[in-house]
Amino acid sequence: MSLTAPIGSPGPPAAELAVARAPAGRPLAPWRLLLRRPTFIAGAAILLFWVVCAVFGSAIAPHSPLVQQLLATNAAPSGAHWFGTDQLGRDVLSRVIVGSRDILLIAVAATVLGTLLGTALGLVMGYLGGIIDILVGRVVEAVLALPVVIVAFLFIVALGPSTVTLIVVVGFVFTPLIARTVRSVVLVESQLDYLSSARLLGEKPVHIMIVEILPNVVPAVLVEFTVRLGYAIFAVATLSFLGFGVQPPTPDWGSDIAANYGVLPAGYWWETLFPALAIASLVVAVNLVTDAIEQVLAS
Repeated sequence: MSLTAPIGSPGPPAAELAVARAPAGRPLAPWRLLLRRPTFIAGAAILLFWVVCAVFGSAIAPHSPLVQQLLATNAAPSGAHWFGTDQLGRDVLSRVIVGSRDILLIAVAATVLGTLLGTALGLVMGYLGGIIDILVGRVVEAVLALPVVIVAFLFIVALGPSTVTLIVVVGFVFTPLIARTVRSVVLVESQLDYLSSARLLGEKPVHIMIVEILPNVVPAVLVEFTVRLGYAIFAVATLSFLGFGVQPPTPDWGSDIAANYGVLPAGYWWETLFPALAIASLVVAVNLVTDAIEQVLAS
């Protein structure tokens, strides 16, 4: 049987030839997959809005967040004050806009600190194992057994409330949580052949952990970072609400809720509602981004 078509006989359609010659499609880059997810777009848009407020808040705010208008206290939302005023006559919208700066700065810095320390601990525990894993693991479990708020109170009372203290406290609280997750991923990686080859080549443990293992646990670390960022926002707002965070009169969502929730029974709902909605929107945005990243990494 001849493998060539007779002269004059119709050949295969041009479309079939084009398909046959077309190169195999490459998988889309992760960031392109993220941009195809509406949840990521929505979350990223909200995050971008609050980042802009944090960076340019003083220029965007319609009024000074610190100026008191004693003749306009507890004013309802209106054209002059879109979110109304609080008990001291300060513009609530301006305080919400400018108040995003500290909570974002502290939450992001604390999450970065906790992620770096937790990743380092997880790599050491998971790869070295043995007595080091046992000793460090017992310390991690002891910290996890303590209530987060109690640990934060102890640190803040000892060091005094400040931005640096909040970053250190929240980062310290998240460190064992992240370390435990990274350790479990490293334990799985340690059983793979490429690490056995690295050991046979005489590579040092530090080189193996940083060069060989770390790039393969980055996806898990990224997910853990975004998850902890949402918790960090809540933690910072809670500490401020309890009086251990950003101190008045600096605009802050948590402290503004604490200062004004007592007037809710009098019908002044806007003084508490808008800072609470700001916290909720920021946390929801982080969760939307986190869910989208997890789905893309899983696929």
